[in-house]
Amino acid sequence: MVRKMQADATLKTCEQFAMPIRNLDMIFAPRSVAVIGASERRSSAGRIVLDNLVSGGFTGPVYRVNPRYTHVGGMPCYGAIADLPEAVDLAVICSPAETVPRYVGACGEAGIRGLVILTSGFREAAPDGKVLKQAVLQSAAAYEGLRIVGPNSLGIMAPHLSLNASFVSDLPPKGNIAFISQSAALCTAVLDWSIQENVGFSHFVSVGNMLDVGIADLIDYFAIDRWTRSIILYVGSITEPRKFMSAARAFTRTKPIIAYKAGRFSGSAEAAATHTGTMAGVDSVYEAAMKRAGVFRVYSVEQLFDCAKLLSQQKTPSGPRLAIITNAGGPGVMATDELLDQQGSLAKLSDDTIEKLSQRLPPAWSHGNPVDVLRDATPERFQSSVELVLADRGVDGVLVVLSPYATTDPTGTAAAVVQAAKHASKPILAAWMGGGKVREGTERLNAAGIPTYSSPEKGVRAFMNLVSYGRNRETLYETPREVPIEFPLHRAKQRSLVKTYLSEGHDVLTETTSKAFLQAHDIPVIPTHVACSLAYATECAARVGYPVALKVFSPDITHKTHVGGVELNLANRADVARAYDQILKRAKELCPDARIDGVTVQRMLVEPNSRELIVGAKRDPVFGSVLMVGAGGTTTEVLRDLALELPPLNERLARRMVQSLKSWPLLEGEPGRPGINLNRLVEVLMRLSYLVADYPEITELDVNPLLVTSHDVIALDARIVVDHHTVLHPVRPYSHLAIRPYPDEYTKRMLLKDSTSILLRPIKPEDEPMWHRLLASCSPQSLHMRYRYMFKASTHEMATRFCYIDYDREIAIVAEAEEDGERKLLGVCHLVADADHHEAEFAILVGDPWQGIGLGSVLMDYCLGICADWGIRSVVAEMAPRNSRMITMFSNRGFVMDRSQSDDVVIARKRLSPLILT
Repeated sequence: MVRKMQADATLKTCEQFAMPIRNLDMIFAPRSVAVIGASERRSSAGRIVLDNLVSGGFTGPVYRVNPRYTHVGGMPCYGAIADLPEAVDLAVICSPAETVPRYVGACGEAGIRGLVILTSGFREAAPDGKVLKQAVLQSAAAYEGLRIVGPNSLGIMAPHLSLNASFVSDLPPKGNIAFISQSAALCTAVLDWSIQENVGFSHFVSVGNMLDVGIADLIDYFAIDRWTRSIILYVGSITEPRKFMSAARAFTRTKPIIAYKAGRFSGSAEAAATHTGTMAGVDSVYEAAMKRAGVFRVYSVEQLFDCAKLLSQQKTPSGPRLAIITNAGGPGVMATDELLDQQGSLAKLSDDTIEKLSQRLPPAWSHGNPVDVLRDATPERFQSSVELVLADRGVDGVLVVLSPYATTDPTGTAAAVVQAAKHASKPILAAWMGGGKVREGTERLNAAGIPTYSSPEKGVRAFMNLVSYGRNRETLYETPREVPIEFPLHRAKQRSLVKTYLSEGHDVLTETTSKAFLQAHDIPVIPTHVACSLAYATECAARVGYPVALKVFSPDITHKTHVGGVELNLANRADVARAYDQILKRAKELCPDARIDGVTVQRMLVEPNSRELIVGAKRDPVFGSVLMVGAGGTTTEVLRDLALELPPLNERLARRMVQSLKSWPLLEGEPGRPGINLNRLVEVLMRLSYLVADYPEITELDVNPLLVTSHDVIALDARIVVDHHTVLHPVRPYSHLAIRPYPDEYTKRMLLKDSTSILLRPIKPEDEPMWHRLLASCSPQSLHMRYRYMFKASTHEMATRFCYIDYDREIAIVAEAEEDGERKLLGVCHLVADADHHEAEFAILVGDPWQGIGLGSVLMDYCLGICADWGIRSVVAEMAPRNSRMITMFSNRGFVMDRSQSDDVVIARKRLSPLILT
C-alpha cells in the first residue's frame, strides 16, 4: 500500500510504504516461528520459549530446531535450519553463545529475516563478548534486510497476535501501549503489574544489547502500528542520538512517548572544566533532549503507567484551569492545595455556569469551584454538574472526587460520569476514594477510558501531567513571529577569518582569541588589551578610560575568580598598580605550575539596569553539542539558574530558553525599570547556535559574564576549548549535532520562463504565515488535487505537519518571490523519505496565480536532484486521475503510472540513480 499524504482534520503523518520498516514485521507480525535451541529439558531457555509460544495461542506454525533431538514436546525437531519444511519469518535463538554466529548465518542463508537472540554473553566488557559480537555482525552482514533484536534480550511479545517469544510465561492483556525496555528485570516486574492491574499492551520488547534493532527503529515501527497509541520507554542510555531524536519527534507529533531515564545521578560522568560543562550535567542534557523531542519524562516507574494510560486515553487540555466536583468539602480542599502546589489554576466558573448549577443543586452547594454537590448527591446530581462545568469556557479539565458515604452510590455515579463524558472535548479524571465499596465504580470508569485514582492529590498530579505534556507540544510547534529576527550570516567568510584561531596549537584559546572568534560572528565583545607589564597595563587603562577591570591572562587557568585573578572597578593608576601585583602574586601562589603571561585590561561598563548572564556550549558524550544560558557572573554555580537546548536554535527556541529561567521576571523588567533587550539576546543565542553548529572543532565555550542591558548585549569574558584532532582531521558536517540544522546548501536563486525571480529554499517554521497565504491563494480544486481532501481553511495544526519538519527525514522546498515589497510563497514541493532513505514520497502545490509559468517543473526537477543527493532509490507520488498537468509532468520525467490501485488515484513511481546535486 503506497504511503498517502491525506489531509484529514489533523493532517496526520504518512502511512508507511508496502515494505514495513526494515523488515520488522518479520519480528513483530510473523506468520511462522522457529525456536533454535528447543529442548526437552523443562528448565532450559529453549523449552520455556517454546512452551510460551504454544500456550500463548500463537496460530502460526512453531518449528523446533536442535541437532540433539528428533522430537521436542511431542512434535518433530529439525537438526538444522536448512531442514525446515518452509520459509520462516522469525527465529528465536536460545542456543549457547558460541553457536549464535553460526546460526545467524544459517538463518540468513535460509531466507529468515527476523531474529530475536535471547542468549547472553555478548557484552563488550566480557573477554569474549566483543569477539562474539563482531562474529554475529559479520554473519548478518552477508544478508540484506536481516534484522536482530538482542542479544541478551528477554524476548518480545505481541498480545494482539497471541505471540509470546520470551522467557516470561504470562502474556499481558491486549492494549494500546508499546513497552520498550533496556532493563530485562524491569520487564518482568512490569508484566506482573500489568496482569494484576489489567493494563494492556500492543507490544512488549526487551531490546537487550541492541546489536541491530535499536530504540529509534522500534519507535518508527510502532508509529505506524495500528494497535499502538502510546509508547512507554525505559532507557538507561541512548546510543544513536540523531536517530532517536528524529524518530521520537516524528512519533510525538500525534502520539505520546513517556520515558523513564535510569541513572539520573550517575557519578561516572566526567565534569568539564568550564562553568558550562560543570553545570550542564549528563542528566540535564537528557532532560533537554527529551523535551526537544516531545517526550514526556517521568521520575518513577509508578508514573510510567499512569501517564501512558492518561496520555493515550485523554484529550490534552488547553490550559491548567481545573474544575473540581466533589461530594465532600475536605477532599475538595485537598485537591485545591495540590493543584496550587503544582502551579495549576483553580478554574473560575462563569456567572452563567453558577446560575445553572444553582438551578440543579441544593441551596447549600458551594456556589463556586470546588463544586461541592453535598454528601447526599445522587448520580444524576453528579452528571448534571459535570455536564454544566465542562461547558464552561473557563474550564480546561474536570476532576470528579467521590467519598463513599452511606447514601452514596459509587457504581451508579461512575456510570453517570461516563455518560457525561461521552461527548466531552476536555479531559475528565476521577478520584474514587475508599476500598471495596468503590471498586466496581472504579472499574467502570477505567473501562470507559476515564483515569481513576485513589486520592484527589493523585488525580490533580495526573491532570498537571496532561498540562505539562500539552504545554511542551504547544511550545514545540508554537507559531513564530510574523516578522522574525533576521540577521546576515556570512559563514564562508567567517570560517576563513577564524581558521588561524583554530590552528593556534592550543587546546584552550586565550581570552582575546576567544573574543576575536565571537566578534568574527558578529557577537559583540568588549575591547580587551593584553598587558605583560605593569607599565603597559597602566598605559592601557589610561587609553580605554577608568574605571577598568584587570584579569589574569594565562592559558592554564580556567576560572580566574577561583585564584583571585579578577579585580574590578579600578578607578586610577594606583588601583591598577595594586591590582596588577596582587593578581600575579595570588595566581602564582595558587597555581605555581601555570604559565602567567600578564593581565588583560578592559573598561568597566557601568549600565544602571544591566544583568549578567552566562551563555555557553559543551560537547555531551551522547547528544553532542549542547547550548546553555543562565544567570551569570560570580554567582553562576551558586544559583544554577540555567536552561539547556540542543542546537540548532531558531528564534522561538532561543526565546523559550530565556523565558524559562527562574530569573526571567527580573530580566523582563517592571514598571519604572526597563527590561533587557530580548530580541538582541535572542539574536546572540542564535548566532552562538550557528557558531557551534558550524565548528565541530569547538568542544566547550563560555561567555561569562554576558552583559545584557535594555539596548544591547556584550560579552565581557570568553573562553573556547577546541579539539585539535578534529582541526587536523575534519569530520562529516553536523555529525556533532543530534538534530540536523537548516539545510542552507539547498538554497538557490533562479528565473522562471516569464522572468520572475524566485528563491528556492527549504521551508522553516517561520514560514507558517506565508504558507497559510499560499493555501488561501489556491482554489478548492487545486487543494483537492494536492491533498485529496476538502477543507475550508488551513489551521496551525496543519501547518505543524508541513512547516515544522525534521530535515533528516523530509524536506519541503518553497519557491519564494517578492511582489510589491511583500514576500510570498508561490509553491512548495514536499519530500518525505522512509527511515532508510530508500524511498521518498513526492508532492507539489503551486498557487493558482502562478500556475502555467513552469514553476511546477522547476520545483520537481530541483527536488529530484535532492533525492539523488540523499541517495534515494525510488520516488513515488499519487494524484487524482483528472490531474492531467501533473500526470504529464511525471510521465515526461520517466515515471511509471499505475492506475490499478484504485479508480480515484494514479500512482507515479521512478527508480533513481544516486547522483550528487550540483
